[in-house]
Amino acid sequence: MRLQYFYYFTSLNQKATFISQVQNSCYYYINYTVSVMNEDFLHYLWKYKKFNFSDLKTTNEEEIVLKKIGNHNQSNAGPDFFNAQLMINDQKWAGNVEIHIKSSDWYAHHHETDPLYDNVILHVVWDDDIEIFRKDNTAIPALQLKEYVDNTIITQYKELVQSNTKNWIQCKNQLPQVSGFVIANWQERLYLERLEEKSIIIKEMLVDSSNDWEAVLFKLLAKNFGLNVNKGAFLSLVNSFDFSIVRKCSNNLGQLESLFFGQAGLLKEETIDHPYSLQLKNEFDFLKNKYKFDNQGVIPFQFFRLRPPNFPTIRLSQLANLYFKRKQLFNEIINRSELDDFYDLFAIETSDFWKNHYTFEKESPYKRKSLTKSFIHLLLINTVIPIKFLYTKNLGKNPENEVLTLMSQLPPEKNTIIKRFSDLGVAIEDSVHSQAMIQLKNKYCDKKACLKCAIGNYLLDR
Repeated sequence: MRLQYFYYFTSLNQKATFISQVQNSCYYYINYTVSVMNEDFLHYLWKYKKFNFSDLKTTNEEEIVLKKIGNHNQSNAGPDFFNAQLMINDQKWAGNVEIHIKSSDWYAHHHETDPLYDNVILHVVWDDDIEIFRKDNTAIPALQLKEYVDNTIITQYKELVQSNTKNWIQCKNQLPQVSGFVIANWQERLYLERLEEKSIIIKEMLVDSSNDWEAVLFKLLAKNFGLNVNKGAFLSLVNSFDFSIVRKCSNNLGQLESLFFGQAGLLKEETIDHPYSLQLKNEFDFLKNKYKFDNQGVIPFQFFRLRPPNFPTIRLSQLANLYFKRKQLFNEIINRSELDDFYDLFAIETSDFWKNHYTFEKESPYKRKSLTKSFIHLLLINTVIPIKFLYTKNLGKNPENEVLTLMSQLPPEKNTIIKRFSDLGVAIEDSVHSQAMIQLKNKYCDKKACLKCAIGNYLLDR
């Protein structure tokens, strides 16, 4: 039953007492209502007009004609929809729309004291339990949405969002019903969304490096050379010296390797028993004295549970050889677009010492250690393509087609998320698909953001 209040007071104390009473008296009701209804769902209903809007009326029986629902405010402070347009009893209104489960949430959220809500022209609620007034004591028209929503969509919403919490994803049982065309389109959008998120990190790195693209590329590559186990250690290593030093040392492979191994703390006295390691130690002592290196912030490198080809010693030598061989690596990456060209670009091996070593201390059978295709794929997915994407956008061009074409040539990654979606019948044929499903699981499924997901929308629209 709707509570009847007349919101007109002779003092601020009376107003404060009234609001406090409303908040306290409705506490249990608020918690109960939230358990069966979600404000995001109301946003969804309003945004996509999932209700009968042909004969709308306010709770005071005034006719409403929707002209424009407004622009959804998904992140900023203020009302939920900006710049809405509507008619109420033939009076044209232009302004904002605020959405709540209950009208009294207006006071629970303290909107009555926030000037951002002064231009609200319609209060859309599920339950209209109290009349809401502006600062000038004029009532804000309310639309009680539950009177205009079909029960079918409510049932579908509950089945989707309030399904078994033990399910890996909310729509696990319904996913096989979703059109492959819908999933394929959503995968492409998800991947581009993932690229945009990676672009944010690259932009921050550009600011820190005075907009030096080559320096940012170096740091991203180094991080990904470390893979999951040592990515933090590799990033801390390359952050311990300026990229200008890499440029100065790029004509001397010995100096590059001594810089990397020395700053990584791997040139220990007990390992200096070979001409190669002795040369590195001498080179590093010279560089350390010249540039006043400090490696106290470098994270220790891990060897435990790594396959020997992924030992940080091997990856550091490969990274040094890459920058010795490719003096203008950033320009070469930007100017290449074919997969075979990138295979050629990253055709890198270790120095000779590492062909029969995995560590400084122990000799091993001879084996050339080059970057494998699968490793190059990881560099393309996590470094090359994201930085090409952002750089091309900054030039005012659209990089999407080039990026999608290159990514579609790469095989899908293999991990638990990909396997479980595959087991549910989702087609995952290339890296666009696998990156998309990682984005879907982490940013939508884990957060139960079904109403923002194209798959969730499809299931609700059936």
